[in-house]
This record gives sequence, structure tokens and C-alpha cells, in this order.
Amino acid sequence: MKDQRRCSHTVSRLTVHLVWVTKYRYPVLLGDVQLRCRELLIQICDAEDVRILKGVVSKDHVHMHIEYPPKLSISNFVKSLKGRSSRRLQDEFRSLKKRYWGKHFWAVGYGVWSTGNITDEMVQEYLEHHRDPSNGDKGNIILE
Repeated sequence: MKDQRRCSHTVSRLTVHLVWVTKYRYPVLLGDVQLRCRELLIQICDAEDVRILKGVVSKDHVHMHIEYPPKLSISNFVKSLKGRSSRRLQDEFRSLKKRYWGKHFWAVGYGVWSTGNITDEMVQEYLEHHRDPSNGDKGNIILE
């Protein structure tokens, strides 16, 4: 399969769709701030060995479809992504620091959805073919 990540003991293709918003959904990701935000997200992803498959920096939120290594915790990655970009954007754009007192640029939380090249139904159908019909096993974990 193409685009798989190969390491010494694993082969994987882990992909997710991430979404997070600016605090109070203020439309501040415009012009130079938007461009710099994109640059920072690319830099942070490169540093964490994360591939951006597609992304959108909108005026008040960010969407990213990423592929990431198995060793990476998505929650820690998003914490790093939001924290580092927030700090840099507020340091570089004084107007943001005034608007976002308390040093919080992004809203609390994020959305994450797994994506991939096969559906749940495809996996279940594949596993169903391993069932030995003679043993009458009907559980969620099949004895072959």
C-alpha cells in the first residue's frame, strides 16, 4: 500500500482530521497573522514528523488532515501545536496580545476524527471471513 510509514518494527498509516478554533471565535486569522500561523503549523508538524495531507487556516479556526507516527499521542501533539503557535503569534503580533489577555489564543479543546483508506464495515467483513462456521462462535472476538 502506498504512503505507509515504515519503521524498524511497524508499518502504519495513521491519519486524522483535526479542528480547533480561536478563543471566542474571534476572526483574527487574517492577512499576516494567517500567513504566519500557516508557517508555524508547518514548522511544528515538520519538527514532530507529522505530514500535513491538507489544511485550511480560516479566519477563526483551523482544519488539518494529517498523517502521524505511531509513537505520537494526538492529545500531546495538539497541545504542542496550539501552545507553540499561540505563544509565537502573540509574541509577534502585539494586537493579539491585547485582545487575548491571559495568553490564551486558541479556545480550550479540539475535534479529532480518524480517517483512513478502509471503512469499519470493510474491517468487520474481513474479520468475519476468519470465522470457522462449524464452531458456532458468535462473540466479538472470534476463535478461528
